[in-house]
Amino acid sequence: MSITLTRRAALLAGLAAPAFAPSLARAQRAGSVTTAIYPGAWEEAFRELVAPPLKRQHNIELEMQGLFAVDQIAKFAASRGAPPFDCFVLDPGPRITAIDRGMFEKFEVSKLTSRAALPGMLVDDWGVGCNAQVVGVAYNPKKLPKPTGYADLLKDPWVSRLGLTGFGTTFGTVSLIELAKVFGGSETNIEPALAELKKVLPKIAAVSSPAALPGLFQQGQCDVIYTNTQTVTTLKDRGVDIEFAVPSTGATAFFTTLHIAKGCENIENAYKYIDIVVGRAVQDALQKAPYNFVPVNTGVPLGAGLPMKSLAEMSSFNTHDWSKINPLRGGWIERFNREMAK
Repeated sequence: MSITLTRRAALLAGLAAPAFAPSLARAQRAGSVTTAIYPGAWEEAFRELVAPPLKRQHNIELEMQGLFAVDQIAKFAASRGAPPFDCFVLDPGPRITAIDRGMFEKFEVSKLTSRAALPGMLVDDWGVGCNAQVVGVAYNPKKLPKPTGYADLLKDPWVSRLGLTGFGTTFGTVSLIELAKVFGGSETNIEPALAELKKVLPKIAAVSSPAALPGLFQQGQCDVIYTNTQTVTTLKDRGVDIEFAVPSTGATAFFTTLHIAKGCENIENAYKYIDIVVGRAVQDALQKAPYNFVPVNTGVPLGAGLPMKSLAEMSSFNTHDWSKINPLRGGWIERFNREMAK
């Protein structure tokens, strides 16, 4: 039997469709949450360790968009009020940019069941920390003596085995700022670091992208780098000879944070997702190999190889004002790429 729509019926059907489609879309999204996530290890870790308990405990499907921090900001800015994901994951610089541009919903920590286990320094009106980062110097103890600080990296025997990277990552930026401070600079003046690096550039073993640096270290093409404890632990798990050294000027600390996108229609699911991520079970699992996150939940004992026994000790580590760094960082990246390429 065939059905022929009259012109009036077709018109009514067309008028009804727009009203029906959004309700259908909402129904389809009711059982899911979409998060931006760093590609690579983060995406793998969240697929393996976050998605299953979120589904098991709340019947919520975790959907992920693999995006680096700057791409998250750009994609949201282009969305014109229709957020492309429910949650951000960001390092300090992009986080400040997103706050300044009004990209986050106000964060209510009271909605997290694990709130009592989260240090106050990890929670504010805009989000919550999900991973602690500790930055210093890593070296191969079988090939080099332990460096005492950033200045040693530009001296023999370390400089000829140095793997150098620029301002494209948070750990690279803060390390070069700390190097600049040793020679009289500051978090807004990196000229002394660049000047000293130019003097020794012909001696430096490798100038690399941040993603390639661990591989170069593993292959023996460099034997000293500035990096975070997560990279050190991951390489050590692979059997690489590597140790973490706290510079004489102190280790540097920052946190990777989770945020709910402005205009998010899945707010309750977003809170449940974030609660799973910062909960004790997932934080404990993320701390183990191969991911080696530094946990933010105080119910999880810190693993070996970290330069602190508790998160509270991180309050004495070096930190930086990204509201001052952000306006300058683009120029720093361009200069480093132009002047330090080998």
